[in-house]
Amino acid sequence: MNDLDTNKLWREVLESIKVSVSPAIYSTWFSDTFLLSLNQNNNRYLVEVGCKSSFVKTTIETRYYGLIQDTLIKSLNSPCDLTFIIKEPDESGGLKPLNSVPLFSRPASDEPLLNDYFTKSGIRSFYTFDNFAVSTSNQMAWAAAEAVSNSPGSAYNPLFIWGGVGVGKTHLMNAVGYYLMHKDRDCKICTCTGEQFTNDIVEGIRNKSTQNVRNKYRKLNALFLDDVQFIAGKDAVQEEFFHTFNALVSIGAQIILTSDKPPSEISKLEERLRSRFEAGLIVDIAPPDFELRCAITQIKAKEKAMDIPMDIIQIIAGNIESARKIEGFLVKLSSELKIKNIKLTPELVESLLQKGTVQNGLTTKKNPDEVIDLVCKYFSIGKRIMLGKVRTRSIARPRQILMYLLRTQMLLPFDEVGRIIGGRDHTTVMHAVDKITHLASTDVQIRENIQGIKNAI
Repeated sequence: MNDLDTNKLWREVLESIKVSVSPAIYSTWFSDTFLLSLNQNNNRYLVEVGCKSSFVKTTIETRYYGLIQDTLIKSLNSPCDLTFIIKEPDESGGLKPLNSVPLFSRPASDEPLLNDYFTKSGIRSFYTFDNFAVSTSNQMAWAAAEAVSNSPGSAYNPLFIWGGVGVGKTHLMNAVGYYLMHKDRDCKICTCTGEQFTNDIVEGIRNKSTQNVRNKYRKLNALFLDDVQFIAGKDAVQEEFFHTFNALVSIGAQIILTSDKPPSEISKLEERLRSRFEAGLIVDIAPPDFELRCAITQIKAKEKAMDIPMDIIQIIAGNIESARKIEGFLVKLSSELKIKNIKLTPELVESLLQKGTVQNGLTTKKNPDEVIDLVCKYFSIGKRIMLGKVRTRSIARPRQILMYLLRTQMLLPFDEVGRIIGGRDHTTVMHAVDKITHLASTDVQIRENIQGIKNAI
Protein backbone atom coordinates (compact mmCIF):
# COMPACT_ATOMS: atom_id res chain seq x y z
CA MET A 1 0.00 0.00 0.00
CA ASN A 2 1.59 3.31 -1.02
CA ASP A 3 2.15 6.32 1.26
CA LEU A 4 -0.85 8.19 -0.07
CA ASP A 5 -3.18 5.28 0.64
CA THR A 6 -1.66 4.76 4.07
CA ASN A 7 -2.04 8.42 4.93
CA LYS A 8 -5.66 8.33 3.73
CA LEU A 9 -6.31 5.20 5.80
CA TRP A 10 -5.08 6.85 9.00
CA ARG A 11 -7.15 9.95 8.33
CA GLU A 12 -10.23 7.74 8.00
CA VAL A 13 -9.34 5.96 11.25
CA LEU A 14 -8.94 9.26 13.11
CA GLU A 15 -12.18 10.60 11.69
CA SER A 16 -13.98 7.50 13.00
CA ILE A 17 -12.31 7.81 16.43
CA LYS A 18 -13.22 11.49 16.56
CA VAL A 19 -16.89 10.51 16.57
CA SER A 20 -16.36 7.99 19.40
CA VAL A 21 -14.57 10.21 21.93
CA SER A 22 -14.95 13.75 23.23
CA PRO A 23 -13.15 16.63 21.47
CA ALA A 24 -10.89 17.09 24.50
CA ILE A 25 -9.88 13.43 24.55
CA TYR A 26 -9.28 13.45 20.79
CA SER A 27 -7.15 16.58 20.98
CA THR A 28 -5.17 15.32 23.98
CA TRP A 29 -4.39 11.77 22.86
CA PHE A 30 -5.10 11.23 19.15
CA SER A 31 -4.55 14.45 17.20
CA ASP A 32 -0.75 14.02 17.05
CA THR A 33 -0.65 10.30 16.30
CA PHE A 34 0.31 9.07 12.84
CA LEU A 35 0.89 5.85 10.91
CA LEU A 36 4.52 4.77 10.74
CA SER A 37 4.14 1.59 8.74
CA LEU A 38 1.60 -0.94 7.49
CA ASN A 39 2.83 -4.42 6.58
CA GLN A 40 0.81 -7.45 5.52
CA ASN A 41 1.81 -10.93 6.65
CA ASN A 42 -0.44 -13.62 5.16
CA ASN A 43 -3.94 -12.45 6.06
CA ARG A 44 -2.96 -10.13 8.94
CA TYR A 45 -1.64 -6.60 9.00
CA LEU A 46 1.04 -5.31 11.36
CA VAL A 47 0.40 -1.63 12.03
CA GLU A 48 2.95 0.70 13.68
CA VAL A 49 1.45 3.86 15.19
CA GLY A 50 3.69 6.81 16.01
CA CYS A 51 3.21 8.77 19.27
CA LYS A 52 4.98 11.98 20.26
CA SER A 53 5.68 11.01 23.90
CA SER A 54 5.87 7.98 26.15
CA PHE A 55 2.89 9.22 28.15
CA VAL A 56 0.68 9.42 25.06
CA LYS A 57 1.91 5.97 23.98
CA THR A 58 1.15 4.41 27.37
CA THR A 59 -2.28 6.00 27.62
CA ILE A 60 -3.39 4.97 24.14
CA GLU A 61 -2.02 1.43 24.60
CA THR A 62 -3.82 0.89 27.91
CA ARG A 63 -7.09 2.74 27.27
CA TYR A 64 -7.72 2.93 23.53
CA TYR A 65 -5.95 -0.08 21.98
CA GLY A 66 -9.24 -1.89 21.29
CA LEU A 67 -10.87 1.20 19.79
CA ILE A 68 -8.03 1.74 17.32
CA GLN A 69 -7.77 -1.95 16.47
CA ASP A 70 -11.51 -2.32 15.83
CA THR A 71 -11.51 0.80 13.64
CA LEU A 72 -8.55 -0.47 11.61
CA ILE A 73 -10.10 -3.92 11.17
CA LYS A 74 -13.23 -2.30 9.70
CA SER A 75 -11.18 -0.09 7.37
CA LEU A 76 -8.83 -2.88 6.23
CA ASN A 77 -11.46 -5.62 6.29
CA SER A 78 -8.77 -7.83 7.75
CA PRO A 79 -7.34 -8.77 11.18
CA CYS A 80 -4.49 -6.57 12.43
CA ASP A 81 -1.99 -6.22 15.27
CA LEU A 82 -0.81 -2.88 16.66
CA THR A 83 2.50 -1.64 17.98
CA PHE A 84 3.08 1.87 19.27
CA ILE A 85 6.36 3.71 18.71
CA ILE A 86 7.57 6.98 20.27
CA LYS A 87 8.54 9.20 17.34
CA GLU A 88 7.98 12.68 15.95
CA PRO A 89 6.01 12.87 12.68
CA ASP A 90 8.02 13.07 9.48
CA GLU A 91 8.33 16.75 8.54
CA SER A 92 9.81 16.08 5.11
CA GLY A 93 6.59 15.15 3.40
CA GLY A 94 5.96 11.78 5.00
CA LEU A 95 2.97 10.74 7.02
CA LYS A 96 1.28 13.54 8.90
CA PRO A 97 -1.24 13.49 11.73
CA LEU A 98 -4.77 14.56 10.95
CA ASN A 99 -5.24 18.26 11.53
CA SER A 100 -7.91 18.64 14.17
CA VAL A 101 -10.15 21.56 14.85
CA PRO A 102 -8.51 23.85 17.46
CA LEU A 103 -9.64 22.84 20.91
CA PHE A 104 -10.84 26.30 21.88
CA SER A 105 -12.02 27.61 18.51
CA ARG A 106 -15.06 29.87 18.46
CA PRO A 107 -16.95 31.27 15.49
CA ALA A 108 -15.90 34.92 15.46
CA SER A 109 -18.66 36.47 13.35
CA ASP A 110 -21.40 36.74 15.97
CA GLU A 111 -19.44 36.14 19.19
CA PRO A 112 -20.29 39.55 20.77
CA LEU A 113 -24.01 38.95 20.21
CA LEU A 114 -23.76 35.44 21.61
CA ASN A 115 -21.96 36.73 24.70
CA ASP A 116 -25.00 38.91 25.46
CA TYR A 117 -27.23 35.83 25.29
CA PHE A 118 -24.84 33.89 27.54
CA THR A 119 -24.79 36.70 30.11
CA LYS A 120 -28.59 36.96 30.23
CA SER A 121 -28.94 33.18 30.55
CA GLY A 122 -26.23 32.81 33.20
CA ILE A 123 -24.15 30.57 30.91
CA ARG A 124 -20.38 30.74 31.19
CA SER A 125 -19.08 30.52 27.65
CA PHE A 126 -15.70 29.07 28.67
CA TYR A 127 -17.38 25.87 29.91
CA THR A 128 -17.94 23.81 26.75
CA PHE A 129 -17.81 20.19 25.64
CA ASP A 130 -14.63 21.01 23.69
CA ASN A 131 -12.61 21.73 26.83
CA PHE A 132 -14.14 19.06 29.06
CA ALA A 133 -11.67 16.20 29.52
CA VAL A 134 -13.31 12.76 29.68
CA SER A 135 -12.16 9.63 31.48
CA THR A 136 -13.74 6.65 33.19
CA SER A 137 -14.59 8.76 36.26
CA ASN A 138 -16.90 11.10 34.32
CA GLN A 139 -17.65 9.33 31.03
CA MET A 140 -21.24 8.44 31.97
CA ALA A 141 -22.06 12.02 32.97
CA TRP A 142 -20.44 13.40 29.80
CA ALA A 143 -22.37 10.97 27.58
CA ALA A 144 -25.65 11.86 29.33
CA ALA A 145 -25.00 15.59 28.95
CA GLU A 146 -24.26 15.17 25.24
CA ALA A 147 -27.44 13.14 24.80
CA VAL A 148 -29.45 15.86 26.52
CA SER A 149 -27.89 18.56 24.34
CA ASN A 150 -28.93 16.63 21.21
CA SER A 151 -32.46 15.80 22.44
CA PRO A 152 -33.41 18.33 25.12
CA GLY A 153 -36.54 17.52 27.07
CA SER A 154 -36.73 13.93 25.91
CA ALA A 155 -33.40 12.12 26.37
CA TYR A 156 -33.11 12.35 30.18
CA ASN A 157 -35.39 14.70 32.02
CA PRO A 158 -34.39 15.65 34.59
CA LEU A 159 -30.67 14.96 34.39
CA PHE A 160 -29.28 14.89 37.94
CA ILE A 161 -25.47 15.14 38.22
CA TRP A 162 -23.84 14.76 41.62
CA GLY A 163 -20.28 14.62 42.93
CA GLY A 164 -17.70 16.37 45.07
CA VAL A 165 -16.27 19.85 44.72
CA GLY A 166 -14.46 20.67 41.49
CA VAL A 167 -15.20 17.46 39.56
CA GLY A 168 -16.95 19.18 36.62
CA LYS A 169 -20.69 19.20 37.41
CA THR A 170 -21.15 22.89 36.64
CA HIS A 171 -18.90 22.62 33.59
CA LEU A 172 -21.06 19.90 32.03
CA MET A 173 -24.29 21.71 32.81
CA ASN A 174 -22.97 24.90 31.21
CA ALA A 175 -21.69 22.93 28.22
CA VAL A 176 -25.24 21.79 27.47
CA GLY A 177 -26.47 25.39 27.66
CA TYR A 178 -23.64 26.59 25.43
CA TYR A 179 -24.50 23.96 22.83
CA LEU A 180 -28.25 24.66 22.93
CA MET A 181 -27.67 28.41 22.60
CA HIS A 182 -25.43 27.92 19.57
CA LYS A 183 -27.98 25.62 17.98
CA ASP A 184 -30.98 27.88 18.62
CA ARG A 185 -30.54 31.55 19.49
CA ASP A 186 -34.19 31.74 20.58
CA CYS A 187 -33.76 29.00 23.18
CA LYS A 188 -34.80 30.39 26.59
CA ILE A 189 -32.33 29.12 29.17
CA CYS A 190 -31.83 30.07 32.80
CA THR A 191 -28.80 28.92 34.76
CA CYS A 192 -28.80 29.67 38.47
CA THR A 193 -27.79 28.27 41.83
CA GLY A 194 -30.11 26.94 44.50
CA GLU A 195 -29.31 30.04 46.52
CA GLN A 196 -30.28 32.37 43.66
CA PHE A 197 -33.56 30.53 43.14
CA THR A 198 -34.25 30.79 46.87
CA ASN A 199 -33.49 34.53 46.90
CA ASP A 200 -35.85 35.09 43.96
CA ILE A 201 -38.67 33.31 45.79
CA VAL A 202 -38.03 35.24 49.02
CA GLU A 203 -37.97 38.54 47.11
CA GLY A 204 -41.18 37.58 45.31
CA ILE A 205 -42.96 36.89 48.57
CA ARG A 206 -41.60 40.05 50.21
CA ASN A 207 -42.51 42.34 47.30
CA LYS A 208 -45.73 40.53 46.38
CA SER A 209 -44.28 39.81 42.94
CA THR A 210 -44.46 36.03 43.00
CA GLN A 211 -46.15 35.97 39.61
CA ASN A 212 -43.13 37.70 38.05
CA VAL A 213 -40.88 35.00 39.50
CA ARG A 214 -43.16 32.31 38.09
CA ASN A 215 -43.09 33.95 34.68
CA LYS A 216 -39.30 34.01 34.83
CA TYR A 217 -38.91 30.30 35.53
CA ARG A 218 -41.99 28.58 34.09
CA LYS A 219 -41.71 29.72 30.46
CA LEU A 220 -38.20 28.42 29.80
CA ASN A 221 -36.90 25.90 27.32
CA ALA A 222 -34.27 24.77 29.83
CA LEU A 223 -33.63 25.31 33.54
CA PHE A 224 -30.20 24.47 34.97
CA LEU A 225 -30.09 24.56 38.78
CA ASP A 226 -26.68 24.29 40.44
CA ASP A 227 -26.42 23.04 44.06
CA VAL A 228 -30.06 22.04 44.30
CA GLN A 229 -29.40 20.73 47.83
CA PHE A 230 -29.55 24.36 48.97
CA ILE A 231 -33.35 24.44 48.69
CA ALA A 232 -33.78 21.43 51.01
CA GLY A 233 -35.47 22.32 54.30
CA LYS A 234 -37.02 25.53 52.90
CA ASP A 235 -40.73 24.72 52.65
CA ALA A 236 -41.92 27.70 50.59
CA VAL A 237 -39.02 27.37 48.15
CA GLN A 238 -39.53 23.63 47.71
CA GLU A 239 -43.26 24.22 47.16
CA GLU A 240 -42.54 26.74 44.41
CA PHE A 241 -39.85 24.59 42.81
CA PHE A 242 -42.18 21.58 42.80
CA HIS A 243 -44.75 23.48 40.74
CA THR A 244 -42.06 25.04 38.54
CA PHE A 245 -40.61 21.58 37.88
CA ASN A 246 -44.02 20.19 36.89
CA ALA A 247 -44.79 23.18 34.68
CA LEU A 248 -41.49 22.88 32.79
CA VAL A 249 -41.71 19.12 32.30
CA SER A 250 -45.26 19.46 31.00
CA ILE A 251 -44.13 21.79 28.19
CA GLY A 252 -41.11 19.62 27.33
CA ALA A 253 -38.45 21.90 28.83
CA GLN A 254 -35.12 20.36 29.85
CA ILE A 255 -34.10 20.39 33.52
CA ILE A 256 -30.57 19.72 34.74
CA LEU A 257 -29.75 19.64 38.45
CA THR A 258 -26.42 19.35 40.24
CA SER A 259 -25.70 18.48 43.85
CA ASP A 260 -22.97 17.23 46.13
CA LYS A 261 -25.16 14.21 47.02
CA PRO A 262 -27.64 11.94 45.24
CA PRO A 263 -31.33 12.76 45.90
CA SER A 264 -31.67 9.88 48.36
CA GLU A 265 -29.03 11.43 50.64
CA ILE A 266 -30.19 15.06 50.62
CA SER A 267 -31.70 15.57 54.07
CA LYS A 268 -34.91 17.60 54.46
CA LEU A 269 -35.69 17.26 50.75
CA GLU A 270 -39.43 16.75 50.24
CA GLU A 271 -40.33 13.24 49.15
CA ARG A 272 -42.32 14.46 46.14
CA LEU A 273 -39.25 16.35 44.87
CA ARG A 274 -36.98 13.40 45.57
CA SER A 275 -39.25 11.08 43.57
CA ARG A 276 -39.26 13.48 40.61
CA PHE A 277 -35.49 13.83 40.66
CA GLU A 278 -35.14 10.05 40.74
CA ALA A 279 -37.53 9.67 37.79
CA GLY A 280 -34.87 11.01 35.45
CA LEU A 281 -31.24 9.94 35.08
CA ILE A 282 -28.93 10.23 38.09
CA VAL A 283 -25.20 10.12 37.31
CA ASP A 284 -22.24 10.73 39.56
CA ILE A 285 -18.81 12.13 38.77
CA ALA A 286 -15.92 10.64 40.73
CA PRO A 287 -12.71 12.56 41.50
CA PRO A 288 -10.43 12.60 38.42
CA ASP A 289 -7.81 9.86 38.08
CA PHE A 290 -4.19 10.60 37.18
CA GLU A 291 -4.66 10.40 33.41
CA LEU A 292 -7.67 12.70 33.52
CA ARG A 293 -5.78 15.18 35.71
CA CYS A 294 -3.02 15.20 33.07
CA ALA A 295 -5.57 16.02 30.37
CA ILE A 296 -7.14 18.71 32.58
CA THR A 297 -3.72 20.25 33.24
CA GLN A 298 -3.01 20.36 29.51
CA ILE A 299 -6.36 22.00 28.77
CA LYS A 300 -6.04 24.58 31.56
CA ALA A 301 -2.45 25.35 30.53
CA LYS A 302 -3.53 25.87 26.92
CA GLU A 303 -6.30 28.22 28.06
CA LYS A 304 -3.67 30.28 29.87
CA ALA A 305 -1.29 30.18 26.86
CA MET A 306 1.26 28.20 28.88
CA ASP A 307 3.51 25.71 27.06
CA ILE A 308 4.17 23.02 29.67
CA PRO A 309 6.20 19.89 28.79
CA MET A 310 4.65 16.50 29.49
CA ASP A 311 7.07 15.62 32.31
CA ILE A 312 5.98 18.73 34.22
CA ILE A 313 2.31 18.05 33.39
CA GLN A 314 2.74 14.66 35.08
CA ILE A 315 4.37 16.19 38.18
CA ILE A 316 1.47 18.61 38.61
CA ALA A 317 -1.19 15.95 38.00
CA GLY A 318 0.54 13.48 40.29
CA ASN A 319 0.51 15.88 43.24
CA ILE A 320 -2.83 17.72 42.89
CA GLU A 321 -6.19 15.98 43.15
CA SER A 322 -8.80 18.32 41.69
CA ALA A 323 -9.33 20.46 38.60
CA ARG A 324 -9.85 23.64 40.63
CA LYS A 325 -6.62 23.13 42.54
CA ILE A 326 -4.80 22.46 39.27
CA GLU A 327 -6.13 25.73 37.87
CA GLY A 328 -5.13 27.59 41.02
CA PHE A 329 -1.65 26.12 40.86
CA LEU A 330 -1.25 27.14 37.21
CA VAL A 331 -2.21 30.72 38.12
CA LYS A 332 0.47 30.68 40.82
CA LEU A 333 3.00 29.12 38.44
CA SER A 334 2.25 31.64 35.69
CA SER A 335 2.67 34.54 38.13
CA GLU A 336 5.95 33.12 39.39
CA LEU A 337 7.34 32.83 35.86
CA LYS A 338 6.26 36.34 34.84
CA ILE A 339 7.25 38.19 38.01
CA LYS A 340 10.65 36.56 38.40
CA ASN A 341 11.25 36.16 34.64
CA ILE A 342 12.59 32.65 35.12
CA LYS A 343 12.49 29.45 33.07
CA LEU A 344 9.93 26.73 33.67
CA THR A 345 11.67 23.67 35.12
CA PRO A 346 10.59 20.53 37.02
CA GLU A 347 12.57 21.81 40.02
CA LEU A 348 10.55 25.05 40.10
CA VAL A 349 7.24 23.16 39.97
CA GLU A 350 8.32 20.74 42.69
CA SER A 351 9.44 23.65 44.83
CA LEU A 352 6.06 25.39 44.51
CA LEU A 353 4.24 22.16 45.31
CA GLN A 354 6.35 21.64 48.40
CA LYS A 355 5.64 25.16 49.64
CA GLY A 356 2.03 24.16 50.04
CA THR A 357 0.70 26.23 47.17
CA VAL A 358 -2.09 23.68 46.90
CA GLN A 359 -3.79 23.00 50.22
CA ASN A 360 -6.72 20.79 51.12
CA GLY A 361 -7.59 21.98 54.58
CA LEU A 362 -5.83 19.27 56.60
CA THR A 363 -4.31 21.91 58.87
CA THR A 364 -7.74 22.68 60.34
CA LYS A 365 -8.64 19.04 60.99
CA LYS A 366 -5.59 17.12 62.17
CA ASN A 367 -2.44 17.73 64.14
CA PRO A 368 0.90 16.10 63.19
CA ASP A 369 0.53 13.28 65.74
CA GLU A 370 -2.84 12.27 64.30
CA VAL A 371 -1.42 12.24 60.77
CA ILE A 372 1.49 10.09 61.94
CA ASP A 373 -0.92 7.63 63.56
CA LEU A 374 -3.00 7.41 60.39
CA VAL A 375 0.06 6.79 58.19
CA CYS A 376 1.30 4.12 60.59
CA LYS A 377 -2.12 2.46 60.55
CA TYR A 378 -2.35 2.65 56.75
CA PHE A 379 0.99 0.87 56.28
CA SER A 380 0.59 -1.36 59.38
CA ILE A 381 3.87 -0.08 60.84
CA GLY A 382 4.45 0.65 64.54
CA LYS A 383 4.96 4.30 65.44
CA ARG A 384 8.30 3.59 67.13
CA ILE A 385 9.61 1.86 63.97
CA MET A 386 8.22 4.61 61.70
CA LEU A 387 10.06 7.30 63.66
CA GLY A 388 13.11 5.17 64.36
CA LYS A 389 16.37 4.45 62.52
CA VAL A 390 15.33 1.43 60.43
CA ARG A 391 16.19 2.10 56.77
CA THR A 392 14.76 -0.92 54.97
CA ARG A 393 12.71 0.01 51.90
CA SER A 394 9.46 -1.27 53.43
CA ILE A 395 9.87 1.29 56.22
CA ALA A 396 11.79 4.08 54.47
CA ARG A 397 9.23 4.68 51.73
CA PRO A 398 6.22 5.06 54.08
CA ARG A 399 8.39 7.36 56.21
CA GLN A 400 9.12 9.51 53.16
CA ILE A 401 5.41 9.66 52.34
CA LEU A 402 4.75 10.80 55.91
CA MET A 403 7.32 13.57 55.54
CA TYR A 404 5.77 14.57 52.21
CA LEU A 405 2.29 14.86 53.75
CA LEU A 406 3.47 16.84 56.76
CA ARG A 407 5.33 19.25 54.48
CA THR A 408 2.89 19.71 51.57
CA GLN A 409 -0.45 19.32 53.34
CA MET A 410 0.21 20.69 56.83
CA LEU A 411 2.77 23.25 55.59
CA LEU A 412 5.26 22.44 58.34
CA PRO A 413 8.85 23.72 57.88
CA PHE A 414 11.50 21.15 56.92
CA ASP A 415 13.19 21.51 60.33
CA GLU A 416 9.89 20.92 62.15
CA VAL A 417 9.12 17.82 60.08
CA GLY A 418 12.61 16.50 60.78
CA ARG A 419 12.19 17.09 64.51
CA ILE A 420 8.84 15.26 64.57
CA ILE A 421 10.16 12.30 62.54
CA GLY A 422 12.81 11.17 65.02
CA GLY A 423 15.03 14.26 65.03
CA ARG A 424 16.17 14.03 61.41
CA ASP A 425 18.14 16.68 59.56
CA HIS A 426 16.20 19.09 57.32
CA THR A 427 18.19 17.90 54.27
CA THR A 428 16.82 14.37 54.86
CA VAL A 429 13.29 15.76 54.84
CA MET A 430 13.98 17.79 51.69
CA HIS A 431 15.25 14.66 49.94
CA ALA A 432 12.19 12.67 51.03
CA VAL A 433 9.75 15.34 49.84
CA ASP A 434 11.60 15.70 46.52
CA LYS A 435 11.56 11.94 46.06
CA ILE A 436 7.82 11.49 46.73
CA THR A 437 6.90 14.57 44.66
CA HIS A 438 8.69 13.02 41.70
CA LEU A 439 7.40 9.47 42.30
CA ALA A 440 3.81 10.75 42.49
CA SER A 441 4.09 11.57 38.78
CA THR A 442 5.47 8.19 37.71
CA ASP A 443 4.50 5.52 40.27
CA VAL A 444 0.86 4.39 40.40
CA GLN A 445 1.27 2.71 43.79
CA ILE A 446 2.71 5.85 45.37
CA ARG A 447 -0.24 7.90 44.07
CA GLU A 448 -2.70 5.34 45.42
CA ASN A 449 -0.97 5.32 48.80
CA ILE A 450 -1.04 9.11 49.08
CA GLN A 451 -4.70 9.28 48.06
CA GLY A 452 -5.64 6.45 50.39
CA ILE A 453 -4.08 8.24 53.35
CA LYS A 454 -5.77 11.54 52.42
CA ASN A 455 -9.11 9.74 52.23
CA ALA A 456 -8.48 8.27 55.69
CA ILE A 457 -7.67 11.72 57.02
